[in-house]
Order: sequence, then C-alpha cells, then structure tokens
Amino acid sequence: MSKILEVIQLGHPILRSQAQNVDNTDSPQIQNLIDNLLTTVIAANGVGIAAPQVAVNDRLFIVASRPNPRYPTAPQMQPTAMINPQILAHSSELVKGWEGCLSIPGIRGLVPRYRAIEVEYSDRAGKLHKQELTDFVARIFQHELDHLDGIVFVDRLQSTQDLITEQEYQKLHPV
Repeated sequence: MSKILEVIQLGHPILRSQAQNVDNTDSPQIQNLIDNLLTTVIAANGVGIAAPQVAVNDRLFIVASRPNPRYPTAPQMQPTAMINPQILAHSSELVKGWEGCLSIPGIRGLVPRYRAIEVEYSDRAGKLHKQELTDFVARIFQHELDHLDGIVFVDRLQSTQDLITEQEYQKLHPV
C-alpha cells in the first residue's frame, strides 16, 4: 500500500546534493519509492516530484502533468517514473515560464528553460526510453532533473524581479 511521504523544504541539505544512480530498478525499495512518489505528487497537486524531495538521494523522479489547482492548464499525461534520466540534446530556444516547487511553497518564479529536449531514462521495469519532450512537459523534466543535481528553480532565475508569491500568482493567473 503506497503512502504520502513528507516533502522536505528548501534548506534541507539533501536538496543541495548530487543524487546517486539507481542500479537495480526492480528492487522492492525502488518500486515502493515509485509508488509512494506517485501517491505524494498527486496528493500535493504537483506535476512532478523527485526522490531528493522526500529525502531519498536517488536519480529518480515522476513526471505527472495534469490539470490541477496549482497548474489548471497543464496537459494531461500518464504519470511516468523516470530513472537515471538525462538530457541528450536540446533546442537553442529558451522560454520563460512560471514554476513552483513542492519544496519551496508559497512562491513562483519565471524560469528560462529549453523549449524542446531529447531525453533518455529507464522506466520502472528497467526499459530504456528515448523521446522528445516540448513545452510544459519539457519544463517539468528539466525542473525535476535539476533536483537530482542539487539545483532548485530559484537558482535559475535571471533576476529576483522574476519571483512572485503564490497568492499574487493566483490573482494574475485565475483559473
């Protein structure tokens, strides 16, 4: 039975450390972690969550884009566990978009990200996938990949002028 895990907050040292590769995707610990991350991201109205956000230092995250109260215009996709993910190639085009983070509640930032990326990852069965991601889903992937490298979205801001509270964001971007 999966459970909702505690999401650690900015300031916790694991959020600033390099995650370790997952060597055994079918281990019970990894399979249980995936189930718990899926439950946690949905309960928190997130569109992605990385293992370091629940104090587990593994190169694993969930991309779970879907419309929800925090991201009402998000595209719908099947939640996907991505193990040992990496970017193989990216567009030259950078696009700024609003991001929030379950580990940094209460604020959003206007973050530049590549519009299109070619990625590689293993799924929970250990099968290797290569695919191109664009726009919002590419943004989620890049945000979560940063978590595996000890980077949070505020590190990517071009200016502190690009920060806003969640309350003001909701006023500017009503559903």
